[in-house]
Amino acid sequence: MFKPLIQFVLQHLMQQNSWTAPLLQPYAHKNLRLDFKVAQAILTILNNGELAVAGDTAEADATIHLPPSLAMRLLRQDPLAHSLIKIEGDAALGMAVGKILSAVRWDIEDDLSKVVGDIAAYQVVQIGQEKLQRWQNQAKNLGEMLVEYWQEEQPIIAKKTRIAQFNQSVDQLREDTDRLQQRVDKLLAAVSESQ
Repeated sequence: MFKPLIQFVLQHLMQQNSWTAPLLQPYAHKNLRLDFKVAQAILTILNNGELAVAGDTAEADATIHLPPSLAMRLLRQDPLAHSLIKIEGDAALGMAVGKILSAVRWDIEDDLSKVVGDIAAYQVVQIGQEKLQRWQNQAKNLGEMLVEYWQEEQPIIAKKTRIAQFNQSVDQLREDTDRLQQRVDKLLAAVSESQ
């Protein structure tokens, strides 16, 4: 059930983003595994640059690991999320396909316009984007409030300044201990010379 859905979605996205085919053609007949932790799919790159679900016996030339939490960060367009993607195997293939997949956009308005018409599709997309932006702002505000609560009211998260102060204190203690050890060594040396 999962593979035909992936096949349909990929083919639809590749048709909407026709610029991807020439970029994938150099990797024709290569296989790529997308590992989402909860599900995996092996894709093969066809001669025309399209992606298709590979057979069950196909071996992956490269694997892109995308845990669900990272996928959500990618959808939110978190700039740090791309650095957390893990690629195994043929790194050039994984990087090329990863860049292409991250740049692919679903034209929701075009798909909706076929069902409800152009004007209604435009309005639905605008309302959806406004709601999504509002939810993102609320989620960000909630996160910031929780961090502040856990730092101030129920301190289970340390502030950066407190961590820096603690690290500075540890460094100072280490230096003081080294100086004390040197003094003790000098005193012991002086005592042993006098005997």
